[in-house]
Amino acid sequence: MNHSIKKVSIIGLGALGVMYAEHLSQKINFEDLRIIADQNRIDSYKEEGVYCNGEKCHFNYVAPDAVVEPADLLIVAVKYNQLQEAIQAVKHHLGENTIILSVLNGIESERDIAKVYGEKHNLYCVAQGMTASKVGNQMTYKNKGMLCFGELDENKNSEKVERLKKFFDEVEMPYEINNQMAIKLWSKLMINVGVNQTVAYFGGTNKIIQKESPEREMMIAAMKEVQIVAEKEGIIIEDKEIDYWLEIMGSLNPDGMPSMAQDVEAKRYSEVELFAGTIVRLGKKHSLSVPVNTEFNRYFNELEAGY
Repeated sequence: MNHSIKKVSIIGLGALGVMYAEHLSQKINFEDLRIIADQNRIDSYKEEGVYCNGEKCHFNYVAPDAVVEPADLLIVAVKYNQLQEAIQAVKHHLGENTIILSVLNGIESERDIAKVYGEKHNLYCVAQGMTASKVGNQMTYKNKGMLCFGELDENKNSEKVERLKKFFDEVEMPYEINNQMAIKLWSKLMINVGVNQTVAYFGGTNKIIQKESPEREMMIAAMKEVQIVAEKEGIIIEDKEIDYWLEIMGSLNPDGMPSMAQDVEAKRYSEVELFAGTIVRLGKKHSLSVPVNTEFNRYFNELEAGY
């Protein structure tokens, strides 16, 4: 039986949440796109507005306790430290055939969601290639990038993948299908662990890791720690993945900053738990030494304890 995607719910209006919500709001009916938020947030969104590239967004906000028809697609776009709260807040939006797409970084969020709602709703996803930043209620982006999604370890498209593909074609959402998402997720974690944390640690911009330097060495060392931990978890990240990311790094705006550096500058809690925290935990589990991520973990946790 074909359950086509009509109703979409999104939780989290950070840079990605706003970008995808704004895109979908142009393509589907107003009432078919629901932004889930608590009443305080809804009030402030309505009062202050939410802006995307300078244009005011018109969204349909619903509180977590509102009785609604289940979503065909639920996009989770909160920060990791809000994930547990978000998992509870979306419960009225879950139906038998709801597909859940988490656009969070790292490898933990889908596991956390599956613990509560089961594995059957998850499709795995990496948001890549976007250049977006959000300051206050203003989100700006130059490039929407794409959503790379699929199953963890399959050879062909599952029924869920086909359903999402059909919908993304209809709404002209840029995407790529990859049914070996386990490697993809670890590879994206590796780049975040390297670039995000290194640039934030040194309080610089992208240019400090684009040329041979002690900072770049530290970044590569942090990435190699992800590689050795991943192997113990049964995921082989080849050296060419590191080379691929170094090439991408080279093409970034030298004066730009990854999200974690933006967080540190704004004294917001960062995703250190998702990056270094994950590698330190798995290092302990497999009795591996991960000195660079141990240092990142120490530094950012101490820094944020002072906020």
